[in-house]
This record gives sequence, structure tokens and C-alpha cells, in this order.
Amino acid sequence: MHDIRWIRDNPDAFDAGLARRGLKPMAGALIALDEKRREITARLQAMQERRNSASKEIGKAKASGDEARASALMAEVSAIKEKMPEDEAAQREVEDELHETLSGIPNLPLDDVPDGPDETANVELRRVGEPRKLGFAPKQHFELGEGLGLMDFETAAKLSGSRFVVLRGALARLERALGAFMLDLHTSEHGYTETAPPLLVRDDVMFGTGQLPKFADDQFDTKLLRAKVDPAAFAGPFGDFIYQNTNNELAREKIIAREELDKFLEDESNFSEFMSKTFANTIVHSMSYGGEGLSFSDSLNKVLNSSAFERLWLIPTAEVPLTNLAREDILDEAALPMRVAAFTPCFRAEAGAAGRDTRGMIRQHQFSKVELVSVTTPEASLEELERKTACAEEVLKRLGLPYRVVTLCTGDLGFSSRKTYDIEVWLPGQDTYREISSCSVCSDFQARRMNARYRPADGKGTRFVHTLNGSGVAVGRALVAVLENYQNEDGSVTVPEVLKPYMGGLEVIRADD
Repeated sequence: MHDIRWIRDNPDAFDAGLARRGLKPMAGALIALDEKRREITARLQAMQERRNSASKEIGKAKASGDEARASALMAEVSAIKEKMPEDEAAQREVEDELHETLSGIPNLPLDDVPDGPDETANVELRRVGEPRKLGFAPKQHFELGEGLGLMDFETAAKLSGSRFVVLRGALARLERALGAFMLDLHTSEHGYTETAPPLLVRDDVMFGTGQLPKFADDQFDTKLLRAKVDPAAFAGPFGDFIYQNTNNELAREKIIAREELDKFLEDESNFSEFMSKTFANTIVHSMSYGGEGLSFSDSLNKVLNSSAFERLWLIPTAEVPLTNLAREDILDEAALPMRVAAFTPCFRAEAGAAGRDTRGMIRQHQFSKVELVSVTTPEASLEELERKTACAEEVLKRLGLPYRVVTLCTGDLGFSSRKTYDIEVWLPGQDTYREISSCSVCSDFQARRMNARYRPADGKGTRFVHTLNGSGVAVGRALVAVLENYQNEDGSVTVPEVLKPYMGGLEVIRADD
């Protein structure tokens, strides 16, 4: 989230940053919105002040016996009271418009980020490790996994559709071993605190890290029935349809009239029973509802989007809950940097990935990842980016996997990031490097969305923290890399030395494992 005050003071710099991302200038329109907001605010303040002063003058006029003056003043106060709600509504409208517009604008790239339209303009910084000379035609990971009988996409498709996998036996253990190894490394040697966060989060948490509102289509959401219902959920003809057309005994026996509904639903047990037996039953068995002529699917969506349900999101990355640990908080500078790590499943709709990586585990709807999040002072954030990237690199060094590090160009930069390093691991089956980690510094962009601040050591005021995130690393893709880099000609896979303690001493994964 950008600071409108900074935009007012630096409109050219703001537009120049947007231009580097391929976006049109927006400073003028944002400043105009802010001017409108300020004008309405000033007008409301003036009216409030005049109403207060006029109210005092009324008393004085009455005390002096000047009834005409008192009447005129009362009429003026009444007119102000009638006008203020209109301006307050206008103020809310322009504030919402400004907030909505700002929330959809990506972060500005740092000066040293290379310019470019897409991933083809990313700049390679270094390569580490030499790809092994296998001496035979390498297989891709899914060929190896299926050959071992331990990687099953067909059964996963029966269970969940495309872009899922069932891992069995030694490969299931290998995935667990990789995650445990990474967590142990980051917590014991790199100073991160292991954290087990929720996998379901609220709208404002997804907004805080930048997934909402712009990237809702890339996420999986759920609907959770609220313990208490807002009567507005059943207002109007839709509510009438629910009650008048249900055949449920609960409705016939307990709900005598619509006006008794609110009182009836105040009891949580009544509400739960009603929702499960009456409300849902009506929707499921009604193919349309005549009150507004909605189809079954539209009726169901109307129900699910009503205030009777709370939306929760499956996390696309542990960055979301980990970064939000600092939300709406004021940390002491002495507590920074805060470094936390988590090994979690992640869920992504991959809305824009049609036709890409349709075979194998490279691009899944569900995958596991170890995430590293840091919260720092502004002065320390760039150094922390280098440190975090080194922590992620160390995972691949210990696993003996060749990789390279690239700086993302402006056209490939994530929404919340000011600078990102991608770490790409060598996959001999694909004869190329593929991303296995992204490490980003977001400056105060996410902190403003979360209202995450810290109190400087000198105790003077508060400042927004800087946030950073990075994969340390993607566990599913690490499994892919281990399979392809440690494959043997007979289709077996040698277990990397560092993982053997986590694999119970197993040295080679074979078809009978």
C-alpha cells in the first residue's frame, strides 16, 4: 500500500516507478481524489465547528431574551445537521475509492532492479555447482516417480482433479525428510523461530500481504457458517422465499412469523439447527426462487455470499500468516529483526497457468514449502534480503544441487516486492534451471496494509516495519530436483547424504521401497 502523502510530495517519482512496471501514470488521479477527500473533510470540520458555536450562541440568545436570534440559530443548526450526513456519505465514498485504487497498485521497484518486460530480461548473478554428468539419458521426475510406483497422478485425479499427486512409501517420506531438514537448518543455524500458523485466514490477512483484492482468482476460498447470523442475510423477498417455501418441520413448528426470526436465531443452538435443516434444505431442493427469478446456482451463491457465512482462504504460502503475525502491532526495536519459519501445505488455483507444466509436480494446486519471513527496521531490510537469500542457497548446497541466482526484472516482479532474487535449481530431466525459491524485500508496502509498526529505540513515535519473505525452499520442487539429479540408470534414486538420517539410513530408493 502506498502512502498518499508521499505520492503528493513525489508525483514524478511515483509515476516513473509505475512506468518501469509498464503501468500508466496515476499520481494525478490519486492526488485529485485526495484533494476531493480533503475538501469534504475540511467542509465537515467547518460545519461541525459552526454547529458547536451556533449551539452555544442559542443559549446566549435565549438568556438575553432574543428569541428571533435563537430561532434563526436553531434553524441554522438544523440545516447543518441535515447537510452533514450527505457530506459524511460523500467522504466515505471518496475514501473508499482512494483506498480501493491504492490497494490495487503494485510496489515500486528499487533503483537497482533491471528493467524489462518479462522473465526473459531477468539477470543472472551467479551459478553454484556443476550439473552431474549422468552418462545416460536422464528421465524427468514424474517418469522416475511413476517407474518406482511411488508417485501416482491418476489416483490423485480421481480424488481431486488435475494438478494433484499421491506420494507413497519412500517418496512420501522423502518429502517429509526434506521439510524437516530445511526447518532444522533454518532454526538451528540461521536464527529462525519455527512456527506452525493457521492454514485458513481471513480477508484482511490476505489483503495485508497483497493477495487481495487483485489476485482473488489465484486463491482457494472456503465458506464457514457463522455462529451468529446477521438478520440482513434473510431480508427481503429472498428471505420470504426461504421461510414460505420450506417443508422443514422446524420452520413450521418454531417459526410462527417472520418478525420472530431475529429473536429465535439469537439462540446459537436454534441457529445451527435451522441452518442445517431448514436454510440449506430449502436451497438444495429449490431449483429456482421466484422472488428474484434466480437460478439454482445464483440462489446458492447468494446464500454463500450472505452475512450468514464467513469467507476464509487457504493460504497460498506461509508468507501470508507469518508476515501477518506483526499486523496491528507495535514492536520494540529491540525485538527486530523478527525471523520466523514454517513448513506448511500451500494452495494455489494457478488460474493463469493453463497449459503450463501439466505433467508432474512442478505446478500443483497443493504443494509443501518451507517459508522464511523477516520483519526488520527500514535500515536493515536490504542486508536482510542478502542474508535470507544465502539461507535459502545453503539448503541447495547441503543437498548438493546445482543452482543459479537471478535478479527479477521489473516486468517479472511480484505485486508486493521491491526487489526479488529467484533461485533456480538444475533439472537434468528438463535440461534447464527451474525456480525453487524467491526471496523478496517489500519495504513498508505490506506493513502499511497490515498497520505493522515498531517503536524506535529512542522512543520517538512509531515507524512502519519492513517485511521480507522467501522460500527456504519449495519442498515439492526440491523433491523433484533430488529425483532428477540423483537418479541412476536403472531408475533408482540415491538419497543425498544429508537426508539419510531423516530417511532412516536408506541409501537408495528402489521400486520395492
